Amino acid sequence: MDYENIYIEEENHLATVFINRPKKLNALNRQTIAELSNAFQELDEDANIKVILLTGVGEKAFVAGADISEFASFSVEQGRTLAAQGQNELFDAVEKMGTPVIAAVNGFALGGGLELAMSCHFRVASENAKMGLPEVSLGVIPGYGGTQRLPQLVGKGRAMEIIMTAGMIDAQKALSYGLVNHVVTLEELLPTCKKLASRISNNSSVAIKHAINAVNAGYSYDVDGYQVEINAFGTCFGTKDFKEGTTAFLEKRKADFPGS
Repeated sequence: MDYENIYIEEENHLATVFINRPKKLNALNRQTIAELSNAFQELDEDANIKVILLTGVGEKAFVAGADISEFASFSVEQGRTLAAQGQNELFDAVEKMGTPVIAAVNGFALGGGLELAMSCHFRVASENAKMGLPEVSLGVIPGYGGTQRLPQLVGKGRAMEIIMTAGMIDAQKALSYGLVNHVVTLEELLPTCKKLASRISNNSSVAIKHAINAVNAGYSYDVDGYQVEINAFGTCFGTKDFKEGTTAFLEKRKADFPGS
C-alpha cells in the first residue's frame, strides 16, 4: 500500500515505520493516524516481521503532537468521536499487537506523540528528546490514552504533575521516571533499537505474543492477569515453538523457532 505521511523499511524480520511530516514536526492528523493504523495491521499479520520500530523523520521530532487545526472547531460529540476512534484504531491497537513495537523517540514527543510512544511496548529516547502532555494549556485533556498510560508508567503523582503543569521533561528525567528504557545519542538511536529488535527476534514470536497479552492483562481492571498468565503458560506447551525451544536447550544448540 502507498502512504503519503509514513513510509516503511524492512530488513531481517524488522520493519521500521517512519512518520514523514517533518515540516509539521510529524504532527498527527487524521490521515496519518489512519495510515499508521493500516500499516500496523498489515505488519502484525506478516509472519516474516518479528519486531516493529516506530520513529519520526528528521532530528527534531518523533511526533510533536496532534494537528490542532483539524479539531479546533469541533463540537462535544465530535471531540468524543475523535478520541474514541483514535484510541480504537491506533493507540489501543498498537498496545495489544502481538508483534513487539519499540518507539525510537527522536526529539519532541508531545501530546498525541507521547501517547503514541506510550502505546508502544517500550521506548528508547535520543538525548535531545523532550516529552510532555501539554493539552491542559489548550483547555482540553489528553484524549488518546495519556491519562491512563502515563500513571501506569511513571506513577500517579508524577503523571499528575506532568499533565497539570503542561510542561516537558527531558530524556534523562524520562529515564529516571521509567518512561523510557534507554537514552542514547541521536546517531545511536536506531542502531540501538535494531540491536534490541535482533535480540527479541531470536526468541519465540508465539511466546512473546502471549507474554504481551499477559502483561497487558495485569493493567485491565476487569481481567485477572494471573489467570491469563496461567492459561497462556499452558497454551505454550502445545506449540511447535515450545517443543523446539526445549529440545534445543537440552541438545545445547540455538533454537530455530518455527513460529507456531
